[in-house]
Amino acid sequence: MNEHLLKFKEENSNSWTNWKWQIQNRIKTLEELQKFLPVTEEEKENFHKAGEFFQFAVTPYYLSLVDENNYNDPIRKQIIPSSTELIRTNFEIEDPLGEESNMPVKGLTHRYPDRVLWYLSHQCAVYCRFCTRKRKVGNSEHTPRKEDWEEALKYIQVHSEIKEVILSGGDPLNLSDNQIDYLLAELKSIPHLNSIRIHTRYPVTMPQRITSELCEILQKYFPIYIVTHFNHVNEISEESTKGIKLLITKGNCVLLNQGVLLSGINDSVDSLKKLFYKLISIGVKPYYLHQCDEVFGSSGFKVPIDKGIELMKEIRGYISGIAVPNYVADLTGGGGKIPLISSYLSKEEENFYEFRNFSGKLYKIGK
Repeated sequence: MNEHLLKFKEENSNSWTNWKWQIQNRIKTLEELQKFLPVTEEEKENFHKAGEFFQFAVTPYYLSLVDENNYNDPIRKQIIPSSTELIRTNFEIEDPLGEESNMPVKGLTHRYPDRVLWYLSHQCAVYCRFCTRKRKVGNSEHTPRKEDWEEALKYIQVHSEIKEVILSGGDPLNLSDNQIDYLLAELKSIPHLNSIRIHTRYPVTMPQRITSELCEILQKYFPIYIVTHFNHVNEISEESTKGIKLLITKGNCVLLNQGVLLSGINDSVDSLKKLFYKLISIGVKPYYLHQCDEVFGSSGFKVPIDKGIELMKEIRGYISGIAVPNYVADLTGGGGKIPLISSYLSKEEENFYEFRNFSGKLYKIGK
């Protein structure tokens, strides 16, 4: 932690662990940011230009994880606006996952037959520069109303083919404990639902949100699947580990992680292995590694798919199977997820198949 943030934390030691204080004291302007972090002239220019398209905000906690002496710090690169956000490639669109076109009622996407994605909030503690929903995240015009929630609940109740509800946003943990309790109770009363997922980045960007009170609510509705969004091992701090442990031991939750493969942030075998192993060590199963979505302004974060496939090929076999996520892409236009995998089949003969294993050796399997 840099000396300015350390002093700020010491001055507010009684409030630092309060998630509402973290929200209220987010750094949202260039002037505020410069009090805690050195900013280059190029970054200042990018801050103003990119800020016209997508706002900036970061909690004091998450900013404290940045190494102030490293301009290529993996956390810094996720939150500081860059010039590549102003670039528009041919494939980049506002709604790359086709969420709006698969929305039978406001705030609810029903793409796959057996599950729905429900956007409970369009606010986040930190705005990631590669955000898929930057078209509406942070925009008060899109704030869901209680009437929208009631319509969504009615839709889920009458569609018995729906087996799973995924609570997303923004960040669903932006809601109050009472709101979360109410919504989970309503969902648990629907007999055809098998599972509820909560997709949240708050254990990463604001672990102070994971309180004993919240976990007492979550454990009432067991099993709740919490899907976190850790992208780099540096995000796994003492505070975030404490929050994860609370979710597991007091919330009785199942913990999974979906990260994004990001250029210059985690696109190396070493970086991914460290992240996956650390996640397993704190009780979080790596679930998905996403190819960066084709949202406008994301070209600077994209890793070529063939490189991603090679990275996963080099990792598989060298780390525990429970630490290996599925590398996937969400097809632009609302086509859903597909696995991005390397073929291990080397050749096919009349009575056998020949495969190449993770280390390059050839093995035969009879037909």
